[in-house]
Amino acid sequence: MGNAGRNLEAAQPQYQASQLTWDKIAESKEFKDLMATKKTFIVPAFIFFVVYYFALPVLVGYAPQFMSIKVGYLNLAYLFALSQFFVAWIIAGLYVRAANNFDRLAEDILNKAEDAKGGK
Repeated sequence: MGNAGRNLEAAQPQYQASQLTWDKIAESKEFKDLMATKKTFIVPAFIFFVVYYFALPVLVGYAPQFMSIKVGYLNLAYLFALSQFFVAWIIAGLYVRAANNFDRLAEDILNKAEDAKGGK
């Protein structure tokens, strides 16, 4: 691992807890809400991308006349194939933005667990 990786590990200490503490965290309403929030983004994004990705071979196979329509120098099939790169990057960007929120929620959960552990 390079220096950047070592510096990152030093800057972000890992949360250490017993199995009982992790079980309490997993059973908490906040954790269940976090998992539900993640699911509301990940499942629709995954379904959209899979449908979008497999639409190209399906359309080329079942609607070749439509996909061969020229748009400038390219046909629709080539434009659709190129658009898949952009769609993948857009979904990745949206996930990064959503993941920042997920990280904040997870940090709040861990802070609350730390406070409960320290209060014992």
